[in-house]
Order: sequence, then C-alpha cells, then structure tokens
Amino acid sequence: MTEQAFISVLGGGSFGTAIANIAAENGNRVRQWMRDPERAAEVNQLHENTRYMPGYSLHENLIASTEIKEISDAEIIFFSIPSKSFPQVVDQVRPYISKHQMLVSTTKGIQGDGFRLMSQVLADAFPDNPIGVISGPNLAKEIGQHQLTATVIASASNQVRTRLQEVLGCRYFRVYANSDVFGVELGGALKNIYAIASGMAASLGMGENTKAMLITRSLAEMSRFAEALGANPYTFLGLAGVGDLIVTCTSSLSRNYRVGYAVAKGEAIEEAVDDLGEVAEGINTLKIVKDKAEEMGIYMPLVSGLHGLLYEKKELSEVIDELMLAEQSTDVDFVLSREEHLKHHE
Repeated sequence: MTEQAFISVLGGGSFGTAIANIAAENGNRVRQWMRDPERAAEVNQLHENTRYMPGYSLHENLIASTEIKEISDAEIIFFSIPSKSFPQVVDQVRPYISKHQMLVSTTKGIQGDGFRLMSQVLADAFPDNPIGVISGPNLAKEIGQHQLTATVIASASNQVRTRLQEVLGCRYFRVYANSDVFGVELGGALKNIYAIASGMAASLGMGENTKAMLITRSLAEMSRFAEALGANPYTFLGLAGVGDLIVTCTSSLSRNYRVGYAVAKGEAIEEAVDDLGEVAEGINTLKIVKDKAEEMGIYMPLVSGLHGLLYEKKELSEVIDELMLAEQSTDVDFVLSREEHLKHHE
C-alpha cells in the first residue's frame, strides 16, 4: 500500500484543482492554496470550484487555504500558477521551502527573461530541491469527469518520478515517466501556439486535409525547435509531444484553441482572451518563441505566420500564400534534414 503523502497545490485554476482532487481521492492529505478567500471558503463548504471546475465534486481530503506558509510541511508541492505570475509566487514561498521537498511544475509556459522554463525558474530559486514537471494531453474538465487520461512526470530524480506515479496514479489517471525535463516541458509550452492556429483553421471551415497538415507540420516545427535547444526529439513522439498537440489542436475544451476560434470569427485578440476568463498561455509563448527562433536561426514558418496574423496586421490570404508557396522542404528533419534537402536543390 502506498504511503500517504501531505501535498500542497499552489493555484486555484482548473488543472491545479484537478491534480489536487486526484491526490485527495488517492487518500492523501491535500492543501490547495488560493489567493481568493471567498473561493477557498466555497471549496471547503461546497466541495466545488465553481469558477474553474463548475459541476465537479471535490473530495473531502482536499482543503483550500489562503495561508501559503502551510506548504512548509508538504512532501510534494505542485506549482499550478500561470507563467506570468510564476516568479512572484516562487519569491512568495521561498521562506517556507526546505530542501527535502519535491517541487513539481504543471505550468505550460515560458518566461521571456532569458527564455526560462518553469523548472529552470524553480531550479534557480531552489538549487538543492528535487524538481519535476507534469505535462501531457490533460484537459482538466475531462479529468474531473474521471475520463481515462495519461500524463508524463519528467525529472532527473528517480525518487520524484516514482513518488509522483504512486501519489497520482489511479484507475483513470496513468502516470508515465521521462527524464527529459526540458523536452517534456517544451512540448507542453509549444503546443499552445499551434492550438491557436488550429482553432482558427476550424473556425474558418478548413478541411480535414488542412487540419492533418497543420498538426503534423506543427509537430515537425516543435521538435526541430526543441532539438536545437537541447531536448530529445523522441520525447515529441510521446504524450507530452504529439499526445498533447492532438488534444489541444482538436478540442473545444482547449483554451488556446478557443482563442484562435474566436479571433478567426473577427474578435480582437484581447477581447478573445478576456471572454475566455482563463489564461491562454499560447499568446505569450508565441512572442517569446518567435524571438528565440529568429535569434537562433530556426525555421518556424507556422510560428512566423501566426505572429503575422495576430500582431503584424497581415491578411490571412497573405500568410497562407507564404506558407504554401515557400520552398518545399523535408517531411521529417531527423530522416532528411532541411540542410540536406536544400543541398539536393543547389
């Protein structure tokens, strides 16, 4: 029998609530930290997070709190905070963290200052702590319904990987392990960009061929970018790569997909984000990745095209022409690289 853990989840959003509830259902003591006292009281009294997970009953082992210092006793601390707020929360919790605690990020985003992923933000702040990340095709509302779901825990620490599998694994939630923290985390961040593009394609009534082309070229672009930054391209064949990409590019439950859908219907990007009422990480990630790709000379036509549509006032027809009439390149870079392909045309 798995030893009971005391777990803290920082963040009151949909995925933080889903993770907190899985751990609680598995018999662990769980504290979920929220900024809003009214929302914390609601969770404790109604056992429901009506803003982010309406209609989903939460286990009695899950207790919400606004007292962040309570994390000092936790064995595992999940950081389920939007990427923009991540550094501030890290600074806020710093006095209460000891080096034996496992720190796990569930945030799928990138910090623009120095192109840092959330695990790097944690490692910089807590160099002595074991650190992990969770990513995969994990729509929170489906997890709340106990739909069969799988995720990936990535960590350099075998202890973290094993413990997270014990704490979160159950009959409807399966946890796979990976040691490629950078690749798993990049997959989770990058796919949000392409989910916006897929939402736009669906909104415009584009065909199944187009959708298939968009998803597979997105995967090629993601893995090319990630390998250039030191990730293992094979990671992108797994749940945190192609798995997460498929679900966010095809589901109306995906926040980034819904933003893209609304923009293609004529809403301004700011209006679409406001209407969503939740953080769509792909908006911020798009700008950061475009700048990094240009800095490193990485070929990312879909990122450039989407940036042109959202921020450079380009027309859709112009972007499509640029994508379809550009130099026809290789299908899979790791079979025949772009450079090798271009040599054949010289």
